[in-house]
Amino acid sequence: MSKKIAEQLVETLVEAGVQRIYAVTGDSLNEINDAVRRNGKIQWIQVRHEETGAYAAGAEAQLNGQLACCAGSSGPGHVHLINGLYDAHRSGTPVLAIASTMATSEFGMKYFQETDTMKLFEDCSYYNQIAVTAGQFPRMLQSAIQTAISRKGVAVLGLPGDLSAAGSEVVLSSVRSFPTFSKVFPSDSELEPLVALLNTSSKVTIFCGMGAKEAHDEVVRLSKLLHAPVAYTFKSKMEIQYDNPNEVGMTGLLGMPSGYHSMHEAEVLLLLGTDFPYAAFMPKKNKIVQVDIDPVRLGRRAQLTMGFCGDVKDTLQAILPFITQKEDDSFLKKQLDRYSEVKEDLAAYVKNKGNLNEIHPEYVMSVINELATENAIFTVDTGMTCVWGARYLQATGGRKMLGSFNHGSMANAMPQAIGAALAYPGRQVLALCGDGGLSMLLGDLATIVQYKLPVKVVVFNNRALGMVKLEMEVAGLPDWQTDLLNPDFATVAKAMGMAAYTVGNPEEVKETFEQAFRFDGPALINVMTDPNALAMPPKIEIGQMIGFAQSMYKLMINGRTEEVFDTIQSNIHHVKGLL
Repeated sequence: MSKKIAEQLVETLVEAGVQRIYAVTGDSLNEINDAVRRNGKIQWIQVRHEETGAYAAGAEAQLNGQLACCAGSSGPGHVHLINGLYDAHRSGTPVLAIASTMATSEFGMKYFQETDTMKLFEDCSYYNQIAVTAGQFPRMLQSAIQTAISRKGVAVLGLPGDLSAAGSEVVLSSVRSFPTFSKVFPSDSELEPLVALLNTSSKVTIFCGMGAKEAHDEVVRLSKLLHAPVAYTFKSKMEIQYDNPNEVGMTGLLGMPSGYHSMHEAEVLLLLGTDFPYAAFMPKKNKIVQVDIDPVRLGRRAQLTMGFCGDVKDTLQAILPFITQKEDDSFLKKQLDRYSEVKEDLAAYVKNKGNLNEIHPEYVMSVINELATENAIFTVDTGMTCVWGARYLQATGGRKMLGSFNHGSMANAMPQAIGAALAYPGRQVLALCGDGGLSMLLGDLATIVQYKLPVKVVVFNNRALGMVKLEMEVAGLPDWQTDLLNPDFATVAKAMGMAAYTVGNPEEVKETFEQAFRFDGPALINVMTDPNALAMPPKIEIGQMIGFAQSMYKLMINGRTEEVFDTIQSNIHHVKGLL
């Protein structure tokens, strides 16, 4: 019996385990939309913006490790997908994007809304093709699905509107996904030098990335045998920090001195499943060993003594029986003592809650950490919200955190929360948004309401692009065009049908969050935070110190003296050594 290609597509997605398609319906997508309606085994999630759909699909796939799907129609719909697909691809997330196009008869004619999908999606996908006949479509769909799940990235399949409506006798029963779970680790002979190096070195530090997320127990066991401090990337914090007595925090722009010094003072730095991009924070004088499932990543961030291609969990299981217990723990104790001092400094901002409409964001994040459930899913916007999340949200073993960690885009938190809430309807989902980020895709608050998702949207409303402000100041520039004229986010949320709260008094923060978290449904909490709150990285260059002082001087001579003193007062623990 003949079936439309759109029907065959939907049936195949169901077979592959896809539960929903995120899209804005219309034009060349209409046949697929109708096929979803008639199939009844898959959801059509009507987002307000295709970028939101791509982010939501990426979030869903990151959390459950399974294929997720989004779609965009001719021209503008394709372009709107791009940012979210870049984020999913750079996050190593299996996402299938259906890019429906105009009719094949109009190809190459500069038709209305025509885009060249082959060129458009080339840089943010592992598979990128367009079907033009019913005979080739099933094999292309198979290739797209298999590429996305096996290479852990984006696959884009272009589907013309007339082909979607075309009937075909092609049987798709053999088209399905084939997840692979092969063990990959170096041979015994390759690992012998690594075992010898670890057993003979007195100062070893372990630095973990997301590639070590399945190896938590092995990392902890190795760190105990070696008396090695364990640092980690922000992306892997929820997977590595919990039940880890030797953890010393993060390094990098969002990190802290304890993680930074643990890595630089070690004789051997063991990098496990990390493609940490900030070479300035990598040591240059110690021996560095890297283990990664993708050999392309070996040595591209640091000069290596040894590099191994392998899954982190399998590789550690292979070497652990040969690691001897070290007696000297003086290096570890030194780093743990430094970490304790760092945590005391961070606690100072929590104790001082701030002033009216200038609430310390550190205190807000500490309250969120206290009240969030043990298996909460956090999504954090890029910018200062990431900083506070990195430093104050604590892992429990059940919590998850999503962000635009590799692509670094604004506006990711709220769309990712949509995907998280749909994938895990029984779990608490907290979207921790910057005011600038939320403003970009504000319309999709309506999507949260439409699908009755109990997402709690927290707005860190500092009335500014806080991270950009800091970047300008450390460069010696007075901040300019970083202030935001925001709407009343609570009023906007209420107009869309959400429960909403605004809190400007620091003494009312905890009570407001308790009330919002108890509410059975979507809610927005608009928190008026201190616009002068900054966050310095653990390694401060002399040029940054001079730049910060210069920017403060320029502000003063331009009549902004009060702002300078407010900035110093708000960040006394950070800037006391700079001015």
